[in-house]
Amino acid sequence: MKNSKLLIIAAFFSIYIIWGSTYLFNKIAGTELSPLFLASIRFLVAGVLIMIIATLLKISIKITKTQLLNSAIAGFLFLVYGNGVFVWALKYVDSGFAALLASTQPLFVLFLLRLIDGKKMQKKSIIGVLLGMLGMYLLVSQKEVSASEGSVLGIFMILTCVLSWSYGSVFVSKADLPKNYLVSTGYQMLFAAAMLGISSLIFKEVWVSPLNWSYKTQMSMLFLIVFGGIVAFTAFNYLLKMVSPEKVATSAYVNPVIALVLGWSLLDEELTSQSILASIVLLTGVYFITSRKRLTKNKVTTKPQKI
Repeated sequence: MKNSKLLIIAAFFSIYIIWGSTYLFNKIAGTELSPLFLASIRFLVAGVLIMIIATLLKISIKITKTQLLNSAIAGFLFLVYGNGVFVWALKYVDSGFAALLASTQPLFVLFLLRLIDGKKMQKKSIIGVLLGMLGMYLLVSQKEVSASEGSVLGIFMILTCVLSWSYGSVFVSKADLPKNYLVSTGYQMLFAAAMLGISSLIFKEVWVSPLNWSYKTQMSMLFLIVFGGIVAFTAFNYLLKMVSPEKVATSAYVNPVIALVLGWSLLDEELTSQSILASIVLLTGVYFITSRKRLTKNKVTTKPQKI
């Protein structure tokens, strides 16, 4: 019991702190590399390393047809669309601002649970949704944001990425996937790498040899592969099976704060008073949603489970 509690705490630390900093490193790498190519290389290397680690640890990497299909679906929802398109959108939006938009994930999860499971919203949830909508309005209505080229498109695409990631969270919580979280993560990454690589070729992105990357990009990719990929994403998959998807979505509390501070201090991104106010309102809304009492002890059930 103690070991499982420590693992859960360590896993939450990973998705809180590590993922909060990935916005910065994706932004740095994205200034030099094409987004789909970047994501493809990142997940290919991480996926291969995970499979090598699993083999060395004598963990079975056998997988059923259903698990194979579910891994491909999860890989698409999380890593192809949820991450690959998100990295592309960072060309038009500051990393800290993007993290704040991503913090709306609990709102999306709540709406999806309402649509899929028919769960009624509690009072705290309704308050949270209203605060979330107000925070979003304050965030995107700033002149600095609306005036910058491509920002509206970037914001829209990021919100669709959050929707994809949120649905993926609900899907994985009950989907039939490999029991070992390391192996499950590895398959999702390998499928995602293949889909991202093909997409990159279709969109005729420029592929650059790692030997020609700048030192900053090389170090950013190393961090994204080892910590953002292998460590944090494995922790994420572990948590989705151990706790509710709504609790996992509480990473929205910390990620934006880490991203805002790093973006402001290291990339000289602008931190306006309205952004600070919007983040307070938005995260308060998230708090109301995730702190509400659960109506049932049963885990979330989703239609995709039948696939």
